[in-house]
Amino acid sequence: MSAETDNLLKDTQANMDKAIEHLNVELSKIRAGKASPAMLDNVYVDYYGTSTPVSQVGGINTPDARTLVIQPWEKSLLTPIEKAISFANLGLNPTNDGTVIRIMIPPLTEERRKQLVKMCKEQSEHCKIAIRGIRKETNEAVKKFVKNGLPEDEGKVVETKIQESTDKFIIKVDQLVAAKEKEILTV
Repeated sequence: MSAETDNLLKDTQANMDKAIEHLNVELSKIRAGKASPAMLDNVYVDYYGTSTPVSQVGGINTPDARTLVIQPWEKSLLTPIEKAISFANLGLNPTNDGTVIRIMIPPLTEERRKQLVKMCKEQSEHCKIAIRGIRKETNEAVKKFVKNGLPEDEGKVVETKIQESTDKFIIKVDQLVAAKEKEILTV
């Protein structure tokens, strides 16, 4: 294979890896009944006029499986953090004891578990679409290489490798989502 097609395959692999990494990040945000600092990744607090993630204005700990504790760097942030969590519509009720914010994670209802599984499936579909888009772009690049002098049989070999890679990544997506669904549905 030529250096061009080798680089194309490596780039394709790297882009598909990025899609999987993104899926992992998105799945970590979906709570499965256990306390996780990642649950607060999308919560921003006004810090001296700047919208700042909660994780950057205080320490977030999980002393047990059902509790999150936020220790703000500055006491003046207790109320703004508490309000930001309430407004984030996460279904969490923060309590402020004057030094830290405690969040008790309620057990998931069966209905909520089904909603979370649905969210996982949506994320997996987004990831699969991204992977297929990467495959399409790469196949178009291979066709351009063939037009510009790459032997057709080498182009077919590269397209076959791209399809094999796509299939492996789709299987990886399904495995990740199946594991997350199992985690969510485990009572």
